[in-house]
Amino acid sequence: MKINFQLNGEFISIEVKPTDRLLDILRNRLGIFSVKEGCGEGECGACAVIFNGKLTNSCLIPMIAVDGTEIQTIEGIKGTKEFKLIKESMEQAGAVQCGFCTPGMVLAIYTYLKNGGKPDNTAIRKHLSGNLCRCTGYNMIVDAVKLALSQYAKIPTSKNKKLNSHARQD
Repeated sequence: MKINFQLNGEFISIEVKPTDRLLDILRNRLGIFSVKEGCGEGECGACAVIFNGKLTNSCLIPMIAVDGTEIQTIEGIKGTKEFKLIKESMEQAGAVQCGFCTPGMVLAIYTYLKNGGKPDNTAIRKHLSGNLCRCTGYNMIVDAVKLALSQYAKIPTSKNKKLNSHARQD
């Protein structure tokens, strides 16, 4: 079947099986290698994408559900001020180690910033809870989020358009 959707602002029309996973199509057919398979069960966040404005694990999304949607990966936000801010904050806080979880973690932080997240440890940890990191112990990631939030507050609010939801769609 033919599926039409937007990927990082580009219109995509592709023949797929309805039960193909979005993760596999992104990596194997469209060359989006930032989206990785970790657990394949929607538990680790390595395959996270922004699906119609919501942080979503792409390993759980059948392609039949993708028709007419809008998907962003880290490649789609790289040119944004938020990405630059997150990247700098993660570097300053030492929040990047092996890098396997980084794209999904960056998207989680991006949605937290865009949805008005607060510099509260519990709220940050709850929002990031769908992203597993075996290297950092999360403290440095939480510090990076707080640093990004403190800088993000300085960006004029007219440019801080919210996404659809705080919630991860799993």
